Amino acid sequence: MAGKYPDKIRELELYDGRFDAYRLQAKGAEVLFASYQAGMQILAHQHDTDNYGVIIRGELILTMQGESRRFGVGDWYHVPAFCEHAARFEVETDEIEFWFLPKSPD
Repeated sequence: MAGKYPDKIRELELYDGRFDAYRLQAKGAEVLFASYQAGMQILAHQHDTDNYGVIIRGELILTMQGESRRFGVGDWYHVPAFCEHAARFEVETDEIEFWFLPKSPD
């Protein structure tokens, strides 16, 4: 994995998905310490989680609702649940992603 995460982070479970990440599960959420290679693209998709992320190295180009926006180091982004979006990475990029699961009805 490309990211230079601390030893304790690298001891976490590996995420099994479209990109490399260490996964921390919590009640109602998952936290991913993700790494993306330069040139990587994630095609348009949606999911039932409400996602927030912060870029810690590199840059994310996020496309939502037909608009593309660049996020650099220190920038936070938000992808609402069920919102179709795509991502691309022109340079190696690391980010911390927070995936909040839908609240169950009481």
